[in-house]
Amino acid sequence: MSKNKPDTQLALILDARHHDPFAYLGSHRQDKSFVFRAFLPYADRVWLKTSSGWDPLLRSHGNGLYVWQGDIAPPSPCLLRIEHDGSAYEQYDPYSFGSTLTADELYLHGEGRLLQAYKTLGARVSEQDGVTGVRFAVWAPNAERVSVVGDFNHWDGRMHPMRAHGSSGLWDIFIPGLNAQALYKYEVRNRHSGNLVSKTDPYGFSFEQRPGTAAKVTAASAHQWQDQAWLKARGERDWLHAPFNCYEVHLGSWRRNEAGQFLTYREMADQLVSYVQGLGYTHVELLPISEHPLNESWGYQTTGYFGVTNRFGDPDDLRLLIDAFHQANIGVILDWVPGHFPKDAWALARFDGTALYEHEDPRLGEHQEWGTYIFNYGRNEVRNFLLANAHYWLSEFHIDGLRVDAVASMLYLDYSRKAGEWLPNKFGGRENLDAIEFLKQLNVMVHDEFPGALTIAEESTSWPMISRPVYLGGLGFSMKWNMGWMNDILKYIEHDPVYRRYEHDKLTFGQLYAYSENFVLPFSHDEVVHGKKSLLDKMPGDAWQKFANLRLLTTLQMTTPGKKLNFMGNEFGQGREWNVNSSLDWHLLDAHWHQGMQHASRDLNHLYRTIPALYELDFEGQGFEWIDCRDHDQSTISFQRKARDGSFIVVVLNFTPVLRTGYRLGVPVPGDYVELFNSDASYYGGSNQGNGAGLRSEAHSWMGHPHSLVVTLPPLAGVILQRKPTQ
Repeated sequence: MSKNKPDTQLALILDARHHDPFAYLGSHRQDKSFVFRAFLPYADRVWLKTSSGWDPLLRSHGNGLYVWQGDIAPPSPCLLRIEHDGSAYEQYDPYSFGSTLTADELYLHGEGRLLQAYKTLGARVSEQDGVTGVRFAVWAPNAERVSVVGDFNHWDGRMHPMRAHGSSGLWDIFIPGLNAQALYKYEVRNRHSGNLVSKTDPYGFSFEQRPGTAAKVTAASAHQWQDQAWLKARGERDWLHAPFNCYEVHLGSWRRNEAGQFLTYREMADQLVSYVQGLGYTHVELLPISEHPLNESWGYQTTGYFGVTNRFGDPDDLRLLIDAFHQANIGVILDWVPGHFPKDAWALARFDGTALYEHEDPRLGEHQEWGTYIFNYGRNEVRNFLLANAHYWLSEFHIDGLRVDAVASMLYLDYSRKAGEWLPNKFGGRENLDAIEFLKQLNVMVHDEFPGALTIAEESTSWPMISRPVYLGGLGFSMKWNMGWMNDILKYIEHDPVYRRYEHDKLTFGQLYAYSENFVLPFSHDEVVHGKKSLLDKMPGDAWQKFANLRLLTTLQMTTPGKKLNFMGNEFGQGREWNVNSSLDWHLLDAHWHQGMQHASRDLNHLYRTIPALYELDFEGQGFEWIDCRDHDQSTISFQRKARDGSFIVVVLNFTPVLRTGYRLGVPVPGDYVELFNSDASYYGGSNQGNGAGLRSEAHSWMGHPHSLVVTLPPLAGVILQRKPTQ
């Protein structure tokens, strides 16, 4: 070792530019003796525990380098006694501990196959060499130096520079004595420009309260799950032929307390779970609950993919909420956003001073419409980040599925772009081949690793086989939102009834493609914001007609083939647009019409769960048959829904405010029929017209059937009929 080398290395330490601080700091053999170095700029005096007791260290540089030399190596790990401002404390030297990253972890991360990367990267409370502390690990391949900075080291990047792991781009350090709740970030110096950036942890499990942006060391979960029976049943469930009726919730604006503050996860475990259970939904879908800085983004611009938002509590509080749903036999779907991420300077964007998680070229790496970056799906480590994130939510929080946001934006390179603003793939096409491969890997992983878990694509184009298995050439999603049906139906229902006869095809067109995918029929949050008005306010006519139309719309949705989803507030006729910054208008339930709407929603939900004909063959054409789809003059439609055992129900929907008596309806089987549901019941706020006394078929062929009923069709209403079993 040359005489000047230590001075050169010291200059790098003092300037926080040392790429390999473990080669200089800590204990090392030097010729025939041992040298120990510690950089402690805030210490007044320092001692090292040796075999002979506490030996003082020499402050060899005014900026805080302390050195000890001896003939016998100090015990490892090295224990220091530090005096500062008249008080003394003991701590272990972080440069006395080796790395716990294994060669397998380095290799699998580089290959994009470290599915539980959240157990390797990030900050984890652990024990090393009998000492408790926190192991930090981060990926920053273009860094010259990475340091952990936090409230425990004066946010000083000179204090805890990390160990580099060669070409893997991973860095790690074990800091003894740290506990949960410590705030931290990574200070990264780019190797090319020398620029410094301060970044929150991509794998951070929780974060400080906004507007602060530091990650928070999080203790291992102490929650004792009670949902073993639920998970077992989920893995055995034939979900293709099971009911799925989802209540979409934004936790921050579903309900607030009397002071206008957020409910906690624990409060929602009492209030939200019982509400959803009482109304008969099978699942809830939570808008993104990963950490995000801006309420108005609804969670879709995520800055902490592994962080449970602290708006409502800590990670174990969320686990308790999910557990409560499961014990109430309600599944939990998480809205998940792998399509883009925000440009916040302290988060993923240009993480190590370069385009790391995103593409460098804005024609590939930016969503100009949303002002966000696009993940570089072709990079193994980035793909690993997203796959591990999905694995994390499904494994650590027992989530029952992922609704994947904005899939269309991932599939197409020219999504929302003009000519010249995008780059074709290697074959000259517009398909994002890397994103397609990622989605396939995602779906294979979820279905292989988590039996019964679902993946649901929000995809708005005609891309084929979204919900078909990967081994058959599909993308592998369980289901896909039917955006075409939703748009057609809402356009139709918004018309004044007098004009609906001219738009009749919008009611019927969806059956031409209804079984090309496993569809979910959504009336989601996207339909009740940004000037689109609430569902109730979309309805034409006076107040009576608005509520009648909304009950009719809900009846149509619940009886049409496909699984169901409704945004919170739809179930009781929320009057105004959704406002993320306030509670739903629960006071409206003091009014009879809103009560009636809620009662109708509840009864339809429970009916849906108990009548196999309404759900068993949602994805198969033999589960549906038109009775009459051509009565455009009267704006009525009628159809059968069928179960696998041959049982059926008959649905008739009248989209005009005209009471139709003596309406003849063909039925496939003779007998007595009863009215299971009538959206015009006075209990729901209707005019109470219908067929409450029952109906008997006549041997009068009609609409292609050998038998028929003469029914009363209430105005702006739907009725569900069922044949009585023969004695």
